[in-house]
Amino acid sequence: MFYGEFQHNLDRKSRIIMPAKFRDVCKEYGIEKFFITRGLDKCVFMFTSDEWRTQEQKFKVMPFTKQETRNFNRMFFSGAVDIIPDKQGRFIIPPYLKDYAEIKRETVIIGVSNRIEIWDKRIWEQYRAAGESYEKIAENILNI
Repeated sequence: MFYGEFQHNLDRKSRIIMPAKFRDVCKEYGIEKFFITRGLDKCVFMFTSDEWRTQEQKFKVMPFTKQETRNFNRMFFSGAVDIIPDKQGRFIIPPYLKDYAEIKRETVIIGVSNRIEIWDKRIWEQYRAAGESYEKIAENILNI
């Protein structure tokens, strides 16, 4: 559903704009509301309401008696906030999520199929430079 990599800056009111391509997808599927929360690897995850419910159901069945499950759920759900972008596709990322992802001004917004990720541009570039090669990852997970 969401694909591609786009660079956007926060405006002077600390708003970010959703890429036009993503706004088109939202219009096509009637998506108005999202949930954003702490992502992995120092980014912000953004889910449609339907996808949020799907993810929530997965986490509900995990045993809360396990410390790792409790820790993850606390960070994931306590960081969550629902947002509705304005008519221009702008929305505000709460300060605690900007701090978590170290978002300053320049961002990279990427589509990862069922979710959107929002990265500080510098951290995204560091992540890409430090990671394994795309080919090696494919070999490891796809058994190519």
